Amino acid sequence: MKYIALIFALIATPLVAQQVPQSAAQMQLSFVPVVKQAAPAVVNIYAQVVREVQRTPLQADPFFERLFRDPFADPKPRVQNSLGSGVILSADGIVVSNYHVVGMATDIRVVLNDRREFSARVLLGDEESDLAILKIDTPDALPFLDLRASDSVEVGELALAIGNPFGVGQTVSSGIVSGLARSGGSGGRGRGYFIQTDAPINPGNSGGALVDMAGRLIGVNTSILTRSGGSNGIGFAIPADLVAAFMAQAEAGLSGFEQPWAGISGQPLDTEMAATLGFDRSGGIIVSGLHPVSPFLQAGLDVGDVILTVGGQTVNTPSEMIYRMSVAGLEAKVDVVFSRAGEEQRTQVALIAAPEDPPRDQITLGARSLLPELTLARINPAVLAELNLPLEASGVAVMRAGPYASRTGLRDGDVIVALNGVALSHPDEAAKLLSGAVRRIDLVVQRGAQRISIRFRG
Repeated sequence: MKYIALIFALIATPLVAQQVPQSAAQMQLSFVPVVKQAAPAVVNIYAQVVREVQRTPLQADPFFERLFRDPFADPKPRVQNSLGSGVILSADGIVVSNYHVVGMATDIRVVLNDRREFSARVLLGDEESDLAILKIDTPDALPFLDLRASDSVEVGELALAIGNPFGVGQTVSSGIVSGLARSGGSGGRGRGYFIQTDAPINPGNSGGALVDMAGRLIGVNTSILTRSGGSNGIGFAIPADLVAAFMAQAEAGLSGFEQPWAGISGQPLDTEMAATLGFDRSGGIIVSGLHPVSPFLQAGLDVGDVILTVGGQTVNTPSEMIYRMSVAGLEAKVDVVFSRAGEEQRTQVALIAAPEDPPRDQITLGARSLLPELTLARINPAVLAELNLPLEASGVAVMRAGPYASRTGLRDGDVIVALNGVALSHPDEAAKLLSGAVRRIDLVVQRGAQRISIRFRG
């Protein structure tokens, strides 16, 4: 009888595992309840981007156009298709996805889990953060996911990634939260603050949901670290707190994400640097530069200070600090703890947008210039932030090089320091020197950490 009972027990075991879990312990046996709750709020996104065919300056010139015309070339704009995922955040049709999926799209189609299909429009997007907020219009209430506070997420938690990998249809993969406060590595997009997971994420999962065992959104899947193009068990998701900040700005009517400006440069204080500088411990961000109108400078910080916490949370990289500021939002005040000469101090920093002071006075050079269609601007904090320039940058910023300037070697984001030996500080100075009266041009250009020279004849 003992053996018969054992056989019946073995036969019955698989049947128990098929039942809907009734407790947290039984949840380990099945993800079905979580998937049933979360999957209807995860959508497939199909986007089209129309790209104009690039023309050389000679092809754009009316006189040379007929000489350089390729009779076999197709002058029509090209349509590129992109595939990704998204997450419904509200019953009235607010959807979050990745900017690289929908940011430049001219036509966006959203397909729900129940096969209903809607057109969508972008309300707000930010390329650097790689997030976009969409709106689909429908009279029906839609299923949506609640957001979970990001600081409550812990390493080791079970997590599910839901999306549309490779266009095969909605797919669920499981894993754990492998790490927090990740930079995204060489495979990450932008300079973000990511949740790392080993739940398999593949192309097409971008913009999909990373959910916890209560079916709450903890992150938006955005990238993978891979050498082969497939998932190697290292995926990255944008935390839900940043998604909430984007959603709030979209609902306030903004079309671009307004990120608080720090006006500060710094680097992580590692063990070697801490020993060199005489600090008793590593961790935090050592301040190496402050803009004259930086809110951190106004709050009392100085070069050489070490920022330890922002908004009550430890920060060890500039990306973490910017994330904490972005989550707090503009016009907020955050508590900052910093160390000066080994002594901890506290202050409050008012979060502001990068000032447009002095005015950028942006101009685009006309047809009579030696570099027509070149767009230049005076450098101010807003331009520094927009182009990600060093705080000490001086000269005139290249906002858009245009076809002619590109042929000389100029790029978007360059800073023209001097032109024909004349130091520049205003776009009008460059416009005058690039008039038709001057035939030989010598530019000194700052590009990142490099200073280069560009010479050409007009």
